[in-house]
Amino acid sequence: MQWEVMSPGSDLESYFDAKKKRKVAEIYQALNSDPIDVATLRRMAISEGGLLTDEIRCKVWPKLLSVNTEDLPPLPGKELREDNKDYQQVLLDVRRSLRRFPPGMPDDQREGLQEELIDIILHVLKRNPQLHYYQGYHDIVVTFLLVVGDRLATALVEKLSTHHLRDFMDPTMDNTKHILNYLMPIIDQVNPKVHDFMQSAEVGTIFALSWLITWFGHVLSDFRHVVRLYDFFLACHPLMPIYFAAVIVLYREQEVLDCECDMASVHHLLSQIPQDLPYETLISRAGDLFVQFPPSELAREAAQQQAERTAASTFKDFELASVQQRPDTVLRQRFRERLRTEERTESILAKPRTNRFVKLAVMGLTVALGAAALAVVKSALEWAPKFELQIFP
Repeated sequence: MQWEVMSPGSDLESYFDAKKKRKVAEIYQALNSDPIDVATLRRMAISEGGLLTDEIRCKVWPKLLSVNTEDLPPLPGKELREDNKDYQQVLLDVRRSLRRFPPGMPDDQREGLQEELIDIILHVLKRNPQLHYYQGYHDIVVTFLLVVGDRLATALVEKLSTHHLRDFMDPTMDNTKHILNYLMPIIDQVNPKVHDFMQSAEVGTIFALSWLITWFGHVLSDFRHVVRLYDFFLACHPLMPIYFAAVIVLYREQEVLDCECDMASVHHLLSQIPQDLPYETLISRAGDLFVQFPPSELAREAAQQQAERTAASTFKDFELASVQQRPDTVLRQRFRERLRTEERTESILAKPRTNRFVKLAVMGLTVALGAAALAVVKSALEWAPKFELQIFP
């Protein structure tokens, strides 16, 4: 959609109000279609502003995760806490999660929600013994609890845990490390100078661990920004959060290059995520990068046996049956339409890997995101150096 030049004041406000109303109408039209138009719902979740309200999220998030709201599981019971190997750790993490609840919420209400949070986590783990709890999982679960309530949150979190989050819930961190290792190749493609500086500093990628495994829920203080990102990630391929992490680093290019080139200084800078990021711009850029540098392109040297083990490589099992509803189809179509408008198809899609100094032609475009390429990170990439860090303060 082309933006019109508007006069300041009420005319501009009316324009944005009308635009929001049109989007709400389109979302409800998609929800009321028979069958439900999931492709449009994905497009609405990705596009500027996301799904707008929690009321809409309660209706759309289940469709994005293909959860049947007519057949929800019963609420978890307290008996789950008896002889549960994860209970004590979950309890400690939830007790430390005070800042994840809205400021000013009465203590009794917050404590009740914390009890529900514990029960949801234990319920999902009991029903899926192949999943292993990790510190930070509660940051994702509490977001769903606050938006959709306990019963629906239980169903959504279970589906998410067995698909998008599955690699984080393995017995070891091996797959999580591999996913983190996408970060530097993405940065290298766009800004070799930043990449080389970070490599010289030997900072690794551990600064982004809490971003990735909590979908940024642990590091963003404004709940509106958290749910906006969840709209985006739920509509996308499981690796989209690592692309979003990359665009944050790239956005902070000058800060990074002005930093002392040593591990401690660069890690400290990058681990302190700014709270005033231009989220819509960064979402657009993450989509651009996914289009131009799909995971398969970044992982040509990866071992195939590793590819078969990650959630990214099995995402096709989770896609909806209809080709029109597949996220990669929706996103490819939107990207192609935007490219035709901008007449930049060749410069965007034909950039050779060896030309490291060519800037992204589409970094400023407001597009959705690209193909859901199925791959894993290069096995040759080294994991971050090991040193003592408090990842979850």
